[in-house]
Amino acid sequence: MEKLPVINMARTGRNIAALRLQQGMSVRALQQVFGFATPQAIYKWQNGVSLPTVDNLVILSAVFHVPIDHILATDE
Repeated sequence: MEKLPVINMARTGRNIAALRLQQGMSVRALQQVFGFATPQAIYKWQNGVSLPTVDNLVILSAVFHVPIDHILATDE
């Protein structure tokens, strides 16, 4: 059976943090883009505790000007 890729949450989180910094954005600024009441979701993404939903990945992709596969890191 073919081995399927698995999302690496820790590496994905590091990608989100690095892309945010490359854009010169603070966590608070990114929080405002999403309209979140608190920054907790963004910290969870960056720490590899949780992943953004598909619709939030699309927004991250647009904000960071990269394709989604530059955000998600997979182990194959």
